[in-house]
Parts: sequence; structure tokens; C-alpha cells
Amino acid sequence: MDKLKRVLSGRDAEEPSGLAEVIDATSLGWGTRVKGFIACFAIGCLCSLLGSCLLWVPKKGLMLFAVFYTLGNIASIGSTLFLMGPMKQLKRMFEPTRLIATIVMLLCLILTLCSAFWWRKEGLALLFCILQFFALAWYSISFIPFARDAVKKCVSVCLS
Repeated sequence: MDKLKRVLSGRDAEEPSGLAEVIDATSLGWGTRVKGFIACFAIGCLCSLLGSCLLWVPKKGLMLFAVFYTLGNIASIGSTLFLMGPMKQLKRMFEPTRLIATIVMLLCLILTLCSAFWWRKEGLALLFCILQFFALAWYSISFIPFARDAVKKCVSVCLS
């Protein structure tokens, strides 16, 4: 009977598929997306700030810094998933113009955690945190048209 009502009212000629129902049930409204973005980004900033404060803790400070700084960056990157959606974000991350920046950024995130947990090399963890910062900055400016060209030009002018 419901199907007949939909057909006669012109709303839908077919029964929605199971996948369409799942997508409709899990879709977020724009207000919810913005709130999720703000919350996730704030958590990322808080983790990075906490990591910076923990840097001065004796003995384990550098390891805690590496872990919290990396978690903060992951949360900050994850916050954009709320705005674009996970599939669109992944597609944009691995576009040819961003592929190298994405791989370097993800590699730096992984190597920072490896150096903190498995290798237990504090100097290496700090080096990867620094590389992580530059990789994330380079990845982020890839979303701004012509920003990477401007940065390249500024650096070349400063170095010459």
C-alpha cells in the first residue's frame, strides 16, 4: 500500500534500496557537520597544545610530546571528514596534485609514532615531529589555489 501511495503521489517509483536507506540514515545535516568539525579540530588543537606542554616533563616528555602532537594532527585532519565526507576527502587526498604531499604527511605521522613506541629514539621522534609539521603545512596549502607556487617563489627569493 505504501508503494502504491508513493507511485501515485509521484514521490518515488521504486522502493529505495537498502544502501540508499543506510546512506540516508547516516547522513549528517550541515549544522551537525560544522559542530563535528569544530569539536574534532578543537580536540586536535588541544592534543597538540597538551603535547607541547608535556615536552618539558622529565624523562618521558619528548615521547609524550610526539604522541600527543601526532594525535592532535590526526584529529585535525579527521575534522575535515565532517565537512567533506570520508570518501570525498580520501579522493581529494590522493589526487595527483596532492599525492606526494599526502604520502609524506602520512609517512611522517606513522614514523613519529614508530620512533616513540617501538624504536624509543627521542631524537628521531623530534625530527619526525618537525617533518610532520612541514608535511602537514605543505599538504594543507595544497587546498589553496596557487599557494604552493607562492611559497616556492618566496623560498627561492629568500635563498637567492
